[in-house]
Amino acid sequence: MSMIRKLTIQDDTACQRLLAEKPAENLFIIGDIENFGYDQDFQTLWGDFDEQQELCAILLKYHNNYIAYASGNFNAEGFANVINRDFDFMQLSGIQSITEQILPYINHQLKKTRSLYYAKCDSKNKLGLNLETSLVKLASVKDVPRIIELHDKIPEFEQDASRESSMIKGIEGKSARIYYVQQGEQIISSASTTAENSMSAMIVGVCTHPDHKRKGYASTCMKQLCKDLLEEEKMLCLFYDNPEAGSIYKRLGFEDIGMWTMNIFDPVKQSVS
Repeated sequence: MSMIRKLTIQDDTACQRLLAEKPAENLFIIGDIENFGYDQDFQTLWGDFDEQQELCAILLKYHNNYIAYASGNFNAEGFANVINRDFDFMQLSGIQSITEQILPYINHQLKKTRSLYYAKCDSKNKLGLNLETSLVKLASVKDVPRIIELHDKIPEFEQDASRESSMIKGIEGKSARIYYVQQGEQIISSASTTAENSMSAMIVGVCTHPDHKRKGYASTCMKQLCKDLLEEEKMLCLFYDNPEAGSIYKRLGFEDIGMWTMNIFDPVKQSVS
């Protein structure tokens, strides 16, 4: 009979051991533990322990979003019971093979699901593409306004007022970095990391100015980014939903590791007495 309980700092060794099995899949959980620990009002972790008292699965609550990871069989119904008691719950994310075991037991009303391909690159030896990367530069805080100018030209990118402060915070806190190629003073292509932790990093913001597409600039940014982080022994991962983009990533050495699903739920209507 398994047992589910809240995790504390005393569980950290067992927790890190379990998460280290799959650093790419567990990028968000690893990063949130490193950044915020086990004792925050907006973050809580639960563990599922087997009959031998070995930790076999983890459930993380970060604000109103839950992410689960399990190395094998786990108490999916027990995790769902934890979620069902939370009136703030709005999202269950994670590798599809894990979230699909929890979903049937969730009592909240599912609003929509988005699925993305999840890919990783874990070895410099796999880096393909014979590309010259001498033009690629690592951005500093002073480059952020020019990065924003490029992003504003990309239709798929969300126009978010907090982007600039978020980028600056990421660079200063070393949880993010941005690589770019410029022509004159204009940045024409870039690729970024986010959610960097001691074991892994997520690649985001891969883009090229519409007037400079299909010249290999984004691939050169990606190659330099991948090379630098893999030399730091960080596993790289990314989401994509576009097969064309997927083929570029695979030429660089990325491999699909599953589907990542984001299940959005309607907020619970609480009765007013």
